[in-house]
Amino acid sequence: MSAAIRALLGPAVATTLLFALLVSLGFWQVRRLGEKEALIARVEQRSTQSPQPIPPPDRWASLRAEDYDFMHARAAGRFLGGRDALVFAAPPEGASREPGYWLVTPFALTSGGLVLVDRGFLPASKAGDAAVRAAPPGEVTLVGLLRAPERRNPFTPADQPEKGVFYARDPAAIAGALGLADAAPFALVLDTVPAAGPDWPRPVGGVPTIVNNHFSYAVTWFSLSLALLVVFGIYARGVLAHERI
Repeated sequence: MSAAIRALLGPAVATTLLFALLVSLGFWQVRRLGEKEALIARVEQRSTQSPQPIPPPDRWASLRAEDYDFMHARAAGRFLGGRDALVFAAPPEGASREPGYWLVTPFALTSGGLVLVDRGFLPASKAGDAAVRAAPPGEVTLVGLLRAPERRNPFTPADQPEKGVFYARDPAAIAGALGLADAAPFALVLDTVPAAGPDWPRPVGGVPTIVNNHFSYAVTWFSLSLALLVVFGIYARGVLAHERI
């Protein structure tokens, strides 16, 4: 084995391993692209259809998140006023510049059971105002999107149930802290205010902006893998040329 081949052996192995890693990351982004496009299509289809009745309580135990998430739904019943929860939130676009909370209030369904209703965004400066937080009295019909429990990550702060403050819209955790039984596993995020009233809380709709950058990520990884081969080729040519001198 020539000295040049021995000199190239280590870099060649490293290049092969790194190339395999970059290509695998590219194909992973291609798979994520397909998944994200399917999610966006499902969200658009569900959120724009005519409002459907909320699934009945006898189905709740068997429901999976994908069965209902982003479903456009309507519900009739009464708010259980005075038992609110606050879910910390950054100010949504067009609603406020001040951080605040999603105001979540239990709603007793006419059909039985109850669902936690996200009534909208409330700036932190308004969070202590009982008049602002007061729920509409009497029987009302609500329209919004059913949302699955929000996922937590290692950076999500711990909830403060003793203060009625939470850091994820998790119906089971909120219902447990409020001492509520027969709560749905999903939340209903209002599209609009159910009746004429004050500016707050302000519904902003339940459809988030779904970012889909996976195509550009895939192109980046594949481009880096090709660039790696080019760099190694230039390096190898230089080593072999030096040996011939």
